[in-house]
Amino acid sequence: MAYRNPTPTVDIIIELIDRPHRPIVLVERQNPPLGWALPGGFIDYGESVEAAAQREAHEETGLWVELREQFQVYSDPGRDPRQHTLSVVLLATATGEPYAGDDAKTVGVFEFWRVPANLCFDHNRILRDYWQYRHHGLRPRLS
Repeated sequence: MAYRNPTPTVDIIIELIDRPHRPIVLVERQNPPLGWALPGGFIDYGESVEAAAQREAHEETGLWVELREQFQVYSDPGRDPRQHTLSVVLLATATGEPYAGDDAKTVGVFEFWRVPANLCFDHNRILRDYWQYRHHGLRPRLS
């Protein structure tokens, strides 16, 4: 019997701590699904979640991040139209000027009130949960 399991991924919420309001970094995807997204990607075999997060953040934004904490795991089977994934979301900080790399078309720095509307995957939900946590200390409820 062949087993089918969700594919593990990471998403990183990067706060730029050298700027007012600690904006976050988003990447505009070059490959489908198109739109804006948190930096992140697939965890390689033999790689830890933390190593994958640091690698993906650097590949997509050029930033070396300091991981602060694991925020939440998102695993809705429909979160990624390509396949069933689960994402370990980590909070990180960085300084400097991000640039688009790897499969990112462009990179942007956004305060929470200026985040683009065309977010990929379930990143609107992730960011909504993050803002609640960041501004009110409320962690998301398990659903």
